[in-house]
Amino acid sequence: MTLDPGQVVRDRLAEFLTENQERIAREWAATPLFGTRNPADAAEESAALLSGVRKVIDTGAEEDPSAEGFAAVRTVLGSLASRSAGGPSGSKRPDVTLLKEPLLRLWEEQDVPADIAQHGAMALSTALNTLRIALLEIELSAGADTILAQQEQLAELSTPVIKLWNGVLAIPLIGTLDSMRSQAATESLLQQIVAQQARVAILDITGVTAVDTLVAQHLLKTAMAARLMGAECVISGIRPQIAQTMVQLGIDLGEVATRATLADAFAYALRSIGMSITATERGVG
Repeated sequence: MTLDPGQVVRDRLAEFLTENQERIAREWAATPLFGTRNPADAAEESAALLSGVRKVIDTGAEEDPSAEGFAAVRTVLGSLASRSAGGPSGSKRPDVTLLKEPLLRLWEEQDVPADIAQHGAMALSTALNTLRIALLEIELSAGADTILAQQEQLAELSTPVIKLWNGVLAIPLIGTLDSMRSQAATESLLQQIVAQQARVAILDITGVTAVDTLVAQHLLKTAMAARLMGAECVISGIRPQIAQTMVQLGIDLGEVATRATLADAFAYALRSIGMSITATERGVG
């Protein structure tokens, strides 16, 4: 029976990794990859990475970053990625290929036939290259998650709901309204209408640079949603040029109350809840 040459190489590599696991993990832990990591933690992470490499070598999956062996060490790779995130400009990114030199050096010390030595070195090198790819995928995913979280935070900060009076809320909209900001503004307003039992909600668009059909639809939907929650919605800050644009586009705000300024809308809101503003004269002594 003829043995599979690839299996012979894998078997010899598995034997090598098992017999030298402590030495390999120790040398890996001393590489710059782990920086100032606690020696015990570095040794533990090195051992985990070695276990993953051993598993992909066993299964011949050293070229597949989604292989079970690489998946098993994603926690360690995630830790490496998180420690590098937010570092100073120009700082060196974690590079798991730093583990190649000690691993291949130890492999070259093995007493094996030349063909097995060559194919074994190639398999080990490929496994570490693929491990680097897996790390880069995690870094990219973490970066995308961070950007998404920052976008959500900016959307929340850019759509604050302000309490002007008991029962009166206002949300000043500034800049360009996109779908994400529009959704965030609507959700924030409706939540505060319920939380504060508001009777009037003012949408102030003084700072909105342009109004198109989509923005107008958003305003109308927000007003309708507020009405369903038991609050009247007032739109303020419609500037002359925006008013002209809305007329040209045939945008009809229907029964939604509008006021030229936030101050006018606030006065309207106070009257709506039965309040009034009275000027008083102050004596001069």
